Amino acid sequence: MIKSMTGYGRAEFANDDLKITVEIKSVNNRYLDIGIKMPRQLGMLESSIRAELKKYIKRGKVDVYIAYEDLKEANVEVKYNSKIAGEYLGYLRQMAQEYGITDDIRVSNLAKFPDVFTMEEEPLNPDKLWESLRSVITEAAENFLQSRVREGEFLRNDLMGKLDEMQGHVDFITERAPGIVASYRQRLYDKVRELVADTAIEDSRILQEVTIYADKVCVDEELVRLQSHIQATREALDGSEGVGRKLDFIAQEMNRESNTILSKSDDLEVSDRAIELKTTVEKVREQIQNIE
Repeated sequence: MIKSMTGYGRAEFANDDLKITVEIKSVNNRYLDIGIKMPRQLGMLESSIRAELKKYIKRGKVDVYIAYEDLKEANVEVKYNSKIAGEYLGYLRQMAQEYGITDDIRVSNLAKFPDVFTMEEEPLNPDKLWESLRSVITEAAENFLQSRVREGEFLRNDLMGKLDEMQGHVDFITERAPGIVASYRQRLYDKVRELVADTAIEDSRILQEVTIYADKVCVDEELVRLQSHIQATREALDGSEGVGRKLDFIAQEMNRESNTILSKSDDLEVSDRAIELKTTVEKVREQIQNIE
């Protein structure tokens, strides 16, 4: 079962205390690259979030968006700093004595000075928060995974069709290749015999040299390797997940073999088929880039 590298998943959780929303999106990438955007107060859970996501994702550029809302009515508390207030009061009284100013300090005045009263959010409980967040991440990742599987099935069907096209071109070239080599060898022999007609060179020697040069248009090895690569690709597409890199390597090899066949071609029909073969291989390579 293959998977696409493009996908989308979303999940949401809410109760009386909090609301969490997680969205996961991905596009093609050679390696796994996870980017997470989330509120500052969730930063302590980033390593746990990444570890959880890696259970579901092997490759791709993944963007994760996490929204967190604290719905508790009293999620902040007032802090009174008596030490700071005492220092302010002490300095104010000192100023009154030094400058002969009437000491009219009131509590309401003192309370207005910085840091005497502060508003602080209640600290989050990491374990309790992770318990809620993990379930949302898991659900979003499952939805994300399913979207990749669905897209992967489309990719598999498309690639199987393209492999059938490649097989048709390979079969045509395989059937025609022996006659091309024989015809090339005969033409080459006739030409050489004509050139050396006045010299005492034995036919066996001419045939030996002609055979060596005729082998340069032989594409048997390339065709055998292409057959092997096509079969290996089919097996990979019907096999386990995470085969994108393997298929990418096979596609490069198929491209090399098709290029060699085209360069060796001495027949118009085979050249046309080799061009179509190369074009199909390029399409296969492009599609393989989308596989995880």
